[in-house]
Amino acid sequence: MRAAALRLGQVAHQADLARDVGLARPTAHRWLNLLETSFQLIRLGAYAVNRTKRLVKSPRVFWSDVGLALHLAGGDPTGAHPENLVLTDLVVWRELVTPRPEIRYWRTVNEEEVDFVIESGRRLLAVEVKSTNRPRYRDARHLLTFRREYGRAVHGALLLHAGEETFWLAEGVLAVPWWLVV
Repeated sequence: MRAAALRLGQVAHQADLARDVGLARPTAHRWLNLLETSFQLIRLGAYAVNRTKRLVKSPRVFWSDVGLALHLAGGDPTGAHPENLVLTDLVVWRELVTPRPEIRYWRTVNEEEVDFVIESGRRLLAVEVKSTNRPRYRDARHLLTFRREYGRAVHGALLLHAGEETFWLAEGVLAVPWWLVV
């Protein structure tokens, strides 16, 4: 559990996790499945429509209890902890909406990444979480790349931040304090 908590928000490579804790890969796989089945672990799948573009397709690992993840990791909160907090609220929201939207992440092999892609029918909403109080245009660069890549399917992009103000950061990218939507 600690090894998975230390990988919070990262792409889950089961072989690396198994090696680091001295387990056989099938055992690590079973234990991760048990954590997911018991609703302690959330594996967030990758969003990919364009089969020709080189995208990362392995899931990212999050916890359903951010406090437990922080305790297991035994350290200070990282940038992945606010992402995890937002994800847990998105998962609750998803369960209350009909039809149920998909929540995924998007990442290219060039390490361009959008934390969450919410897909409802043919509509996409891109969400990036930043721990800064004052987001800048540069913070939206991956959201803008995603918007260019998927065009009209993207009906908006949110950059959630730790500040106080809501404002348009770039065309189609709204910067919103994370605590207003969580």
